[in-house]
Amino acid sequence: MKIHLFQQCLIDMFYPHVGMAGVEVLERLGCELVVPKKQVCCGQMFTNSGYNDAAMDAIKNTIECFENAEYVVSMSGSCAFAIRDEYHHFLKDQPEWLARAEKLSGKIYEFTQFITDVLGVEDVGARFNESVTYHTSCHVTRLMGIKEPPFKLLRNVKDINLIELPRADRCCGFGGTFSVKNPEISEVMTREKALEIAGTGANVISGSDQACLMNIAGMLDRLHKEGEIDRRIKVMHIAEILNCR
Repeated sequence: MKIHLFQQCLIDMFYPHVGMAGVEVLERLGCELVVPKKQVCCGQMFTNSGYNDAAMDAIKNTIECFENAEYVVSMSGSCAFAIRDEYHHFLKDQPEWLARAEKLSGKIYEFTQFITDVLGVEDVGARFNESVTYHTSCHVTRLMGIKEPPFKLLRNVKDINLIELPRADRCCGFGGTFSVKNPEISEVMTREKALEIAGTGANVISGSDQACLMNIAGMLDRLHKEGEIDRRIKVMHIAEILNCR
């Protein structure tokens, strides 16, 4: 199966190892990957702040890069949601582009959703001997409606000790520009999330949205340095765990 990979700016620039892990998992499952060189930001960071006109070039570039793909797999749930569910709002007065956006929206999948729902795979052959808890990000879980795929995959990882995260449905406090515009509120939310993670006893926190994981990682590191958390907790995108052997 030939798929196009939407890698996400954050992963591409700061966490390339996460993107490589996703590529290796998908290739191992028999996929041929295409990574369009022209892809840049999907435009979500602009539209989240109300800069819809400024986002237009990024939106149209994304459509041009991926509209002819058979399947598009996104390593980021937030970007996948923007492309699948939000583009048509911004292009409603541009019929030609709206039609192209709607065509693309039916082809894009979040990483774990693609593996379970399209490839029909729940066991990727991973092995990871560690205690892990999982953060259900707002975009993947609430907005995209993807609830079971990550857990189906993690439950089939050999030797893993998967621990339920209390109040998992609560936001980690990042929310893109929310954390910049409302830092005091964001800090309280992230602190709560970090302490909940530490309280599970898990040594690893995983998730499907690297932006959330980046935010959580910063707070976990800070609380450990300040002595409020008794250990270093490793932060891993689910693709990294699924790529372990």
